[in-house]
Amino acid sequence: MTLGQHGGSSVVRGWQLADTLKGLRDQAGLTQDQAVVKLKEGAGRWSAAKLSRIETRVHRVKPREVDQLLDAYGVADSELRFSLIQLTATSSEQGWWVSFGDELPGAVKPLLSIEGGLEALHDFQPQLLHGLLQTPDYARAVMNAVWPGGAGPDELERRVTARMIRQHVLERESPPRAHFIIDQAVLERVVGTPDIMRAQLRKLLDVAERPHVNLQVLPWSAGGTPGLEGPFAVLSLPDPIPDIGYTEGPAGILYVEDRDRVRWWTLRFGILTELALSCAESAEAIAEAMDSYE
Repeated sequence: MTLGQHGGSSVVRGWQLADTLKGLRDQAGLTQDQAVVKLKEGAGRWSAAKLSRIETRVHRVKPREVDQLLDAYGVADSELRFSLIQLTATSSEQGWWVSFGDELPGAVKPLLSIEGGLEALHDFQPQLLHGLLQTPDYARAVMNAVWPGGAGPDELERRVTARMIRQHVLERESPPRAHFIIDQAVLERVVGTPDIMRAQLRKLLDVAERPHVNLQVLPWSAGGTPGLEGPFAVLSLPDPIPDIGYTEGPAGILYVEDRDRVRWWTLRFGILTELALSCAESAEAIAEAMDSYE
């Protein structure tokens, strides 16, 4: 097993570590109970419950415990051992969003951490633009519309600032591959004012020019599509972490790790990709919509 670059957020690094350790146990041909028997021959206090918590990302593993696990699994590769110890040391670092405290909804904080470690993002939005694409004015208008009277001016501005900081993930040295599909309704729905919409669509055109970004528009002519079920995203993280499904709505945020469901979401996104305008045609549609706001 090889371990790729482990940049990104602490949560993602912790997940990568847990999934790698589980994979190494599988490679060694050991069940959890058999692994615990070998672990008890050395130092430390081990149980099947503890090992299970480590592999299911519940228990934060310590560097010395990683050493013990690698010894039990017969891992002699010094480069891999060093990489995993480094991964362990950095998996407890706090993210930038900690400074925003309770002003950010608790349910969104895992997403912020995941975004920091993304390798690829596939996102469909039928109602509004993804937060990574929004201008400050558009974000502010969305928040005022969705939560009328729900936040004071200072809290609102800090939430807008946090959303803008999130966008740095698309500007980092090795950004994730990002594929956005937006419904045509997003271009035509006035959120805020016509001036806000014009500036927002201008930003869309700018982002679409980045080599790691694909941006498509799903036109009215597509008719009924899998997008009728609502917004969704497939988040790709470093190996060996499987892809994760993500969606949010009035009922809250949902993360999906079931492999079959995530595969179905990936298929849905592929269908929408085929039904949507090409990237070049989409840029023309966005420019046309932008001109309508003059």
